[in-house]
Amino acid sequence: MGNRAIGRILRSVSGFYDVQTEDKRITCRGRGSLRRGPETPLTGDMVEISIEQGKGMIEKILPRRNRFIRPAVANMDALVIFASNVNPVTEPFLIDRVTAIAGDQGVPVHICVNKCDLDPAADLVRIYRNAGFPVIQTSAVTGEGVDELRQLIEGKFTAFTGNTGVGKSSILNTLNPRLQLATGEVSEKLGRGRHTTRHVELYHLDGDTYVADTPGFASFDTEQMDVILKENLQYAFPDFAPYLGKCQFHDCSHRSEPGCTVREAVTSGALEQTRYDSYLRLYEKSSQVKLWEIK
Repeated sequence: MGNRAIGRILRSVSGFYDVQTEDKRITCRGRGSLRRGPETPLTGDMVEISIEQGKGMIEKILPRRNRFIRPAVANMDALVIFASNVNPVTEPFLIDRVTAIAGDQGVPVHICVNKCDLDPAADLVRIYRNAGFPVIQTSAVTGEGVDELRQLIEGKFTAFTGNTGVGKSSILNTLNPRLQLATGEVSEKLGRGRHTTRHVELYHLDGDTYVADTPGFASFDTEQMDVILKENLQYAFPDFAPYLGKCQFHDCSHRSEPGCTVREAVTSGALEQTRYDSYLRLYEKSSQVKLWEIK
């Protein structure tokens, strides 16, 4: 079985995995049982590998702290969701679905509103600050907010995610110019960017700071994301927390029942309408999910 080592997957492309061990980086294949099994190796996974004649084989995936389908990452300390209000304009539902998935797994989320040199996106900033998320306004052109973002992710394993063309790779280049990651132009007509990031790769910035740059996604891609049981969905919206348990009915779904404190909070403006609209859309999706379908 060769020499054994423990390492972290930094990149996965077409069935090959770059694994960083204590003393070197080695390209590995996955053992057949992993390739055919329900759990395939993900960027960020801690794995046990065997090394023979300079070639590596992933033998086992070590227990995960968390796992995401889209972005395809594991063991993240936090997610940074990138958004913008100009070419492309980020639909709040895209942000809300990712924050709900992360919240369901107990992973902290930070919102990075990028391209603020073109549009400060005041509405997005207001919505997510009111919802209780840390929000940073950044620009790769002016450098605004980059130092604040650097401090936020210092010493962590973080994934950058968001819709295509929102500027994740550009900000990574600003954080570490040595990376020289490819960036793409955004189509003025379609309002979306080219997929310059085609796989998930974990980049070492400095010290214990690693960032996974992930491929961008569009609205239809949310169908490929993790699902949440409808009973758990309300808890994945942290801004709902002050109102839960106070409804007239203990099993309130917060959709049409009388005496619902969540709906009252939306009416009064204490909860953002877009957040509630996203909850309703996700509830419909979650209602179609059975317990046995969630691994």
